Amino acid sequence: MKLFNFTIIKLTCFLIIGIIVSYLYPIPIHLNLYITVALLVILFVFFLIARKQFIKTVWFGVSAYILMIFVGILTTSFHNQKNFSNHYSKLVSLEKDTAETITFRIREVLKPGNYYDKYVIDVLKINDETVSGKSLLNIQKDSSLSALKVDEIVIGNMGFQNLIHPLNPHQFDYKKYLEKKYIYHQIFTKNESLLKVNDDTHTLFGLADNIREHINLKLKPYHFKPDELAIINALLLGQRQDISEEVYNSYTNAGAIHILAVSGLHVGIILLILTLVFKPIERLKHGILIKTILLVTCLWSFALIAGLSASVTRAVTMFSIVAIAMNLKRPSNIYNTLAISMLVILLFKPLFLFDVGFQLSYLAVFAIVAIDPILYNLWRPKNWLLDKYWHTLTITVSAQFGIIPISLFYFHQFPGLFFISNIVIIPFLGFILGLGILVILLAVTNLLPSFFAKIYGLIISGMNSFVGWISKQEAFLFKDIAFSLLYVLASYLAIIALVKYSKKRSVTNLKLLLISVLIIQCTFIYTDYKKSSNEFIVFHKSRYSLIGSNTNNSLLVAHDFDSLTPSKNKIIKDYTVGNHIKTIKKDTLKSIYILNNKKLLVIDSLGIYNIKSFEPEYVLLRQSPKINLNRLIDSIKPKYVIADGSNYKSYIKQWEAICLKRKLPFHQTSKKGAFIIKY
Repeated sequence: MKLFNFTIIKLTCFLIIGIIVSYLYPIPIHLNLYITVALLVILFVFFLIARKQFIKTVWFGVSAYILMIFVGILTTSFHNQKNFSNHYSKLVSLEKDTAETITFRIREVLKPGNYYDKYVIDVLKINDETVSGKSLLNIQKDSSLSALKVDEIVIGNMGFQNLIHPLNPHQFDYKKYLEKKYIYHQIFTKNESLLKVNDDTHTLFGLADNIREHINLKLKPYHFKPDELAIINALLLGQRQDISEEVYNSYTNAGAIHILAVSGLHVGIILLILTLVFKPIERLKHGILIKTILLVTCLWSFALIAGLSASVTRAVTMFSIVAIAMNLKRPSNIYNTLAISMLVILLFKPLFLFDVGFQLSYLAVFAIVAIDPILYNLWRPKNWLLDKYWHTLTITVSAQFGIIPISLFYFHQFPGLFFISNIVIIPFLGFILGLGILVILLAVTNLLPSFFAKIYGLIISGMNSFVGWISKQEAFLFKDIAFSLLYVLASYLAIIALVKYSKKRSVTNLKLLLISVLIIQCTFIYTDYKKSSNEFIVFHKSRYSLIGSNTNNSLLVAHDFDSLTPSKNKIIKDYTVGNHIKTIKKDTLKSIYILNNKKLLVIDSLGIYNIKSFEPEYVLLRQSPKINLNRLIDSIKPKYVIADGSNYKSYIKQWEAICLKRKLPFHQTSKKGAFIIKY
């Protein structure tokens, strides 16, 4: 069976190409609309011609695939509210002291930060003008006031600010992450500056949040531990905001984080449970149709309560198609089912394509479908229990083949004991989910016995403890693995070639496998070649100075951190992993750096410097030195002035004004990020 013989798979692939093209190279929406309509007319003409021809031509197919590319481009453009004239960004100013009267609705409650409660909001009005668009809202924490709830409408006098790119190389780009959710700005404010408005309008998101809140209110009297309640919310309600960092890291390091993300595994188990529950309905007239409608309705209700994340949307879409095919007694091909679910989701949420959860869930399912039969057929145990555990292991390993390359690219670590945590937990996950659903139903109806709740809490605690024990086996957790996008593509090519060769050991497939190995070797050589350039980096670190010198793929690091800061600092780790650096050495901060024919002068809090016969191209100001910058510029005539994160903001403001007046380039790391000198 050849995968690309299925038309729906081809159409989905071309839709994906269109989404990628639109994301990288945006096309004006009106032009794109005209092209799409023209292609639709051309497709219809080719269809009429093809109907009359005895020998079919390729032009109908070619025009259909080109049309799907432009459908992908058009869909991406249509879903971006910024492309429309009523988007709030067309009316607001991003000047620092400019404030507007903003009316907004709370759309989503995010995990709070150290200093701010965070929300995604729908902007409804700017002053008296009706607008659209989403933004990020940061409200200064105040323990005396309650947090805002989904669907609450609030008015405040505030200003929008641009999202900022990461300030150091290879750090997580939160700005780009939010832009893929059509969020382009953020607001910082205080709770007392906001006025809540009474409004009776409710959205589906608000309804789902009310249901989750009601469930948690009913569970509260049973005194579940915070970690137990957080896991119950993650497993059954799709909400992970309350999971502590320690528990979350334990599941990540144990290779069991997918258990906490509502996905195909959870939805599949829920579908099986619902199928059994609704089985008696089949005896009624039109019972199968009623049962199918109930199954699909229940699945989408669960998806809504779980927050409609990329993974749960994918899973519910796919299993809805499976449920319909299953109950209509229609044979379904799993590849077609996956492609249809992907096509439907991407038409409604095109930028889900770039969501990590979406990518991981589809790659895992494709890998299970393609690889599990090969592994499972290697050994067929006669013992029923042994057979189930063997199949669990083969499914787990198959899924890992699908997600390892992209997991290494995003997370740079590999849990070596993933198969143990999965073998122990997954066979019981159906029982845990089923018991959890029963606990919630009984709690909501006030029929939950205390001993039953206590037993379920002990089961969740036992699972947490087991995962915690696995995560502590650090010898089997491989961290800080440098893995570029080039490695990802080469790895998937090798996996595809290996699967093809395992299914059919032909000369052609062997050649493909050997070519894929050769390509992997070429990627390693190319990566080593790219690493040859040397650079000097002034990193941004608030309240401290951090300098790195990358020479011959070895990083020399100097800083003035206190004893606790290095253990919490990820700046150097991100840089070394992103640049494939394995050797890190420590150094002390110096006052002068010679970088081939370039010189850099460092002036610290003492403000002492020796300028005799020394004219540096760069001057780095750190720890707020009390100097006369005008006199310094006149004396040594630098080409660039740099201020790192260790300086007072008031000093930086003065220095920036002086440099602007004298038309001298000024680099502030807290605004522009790390300063890099290639040499």
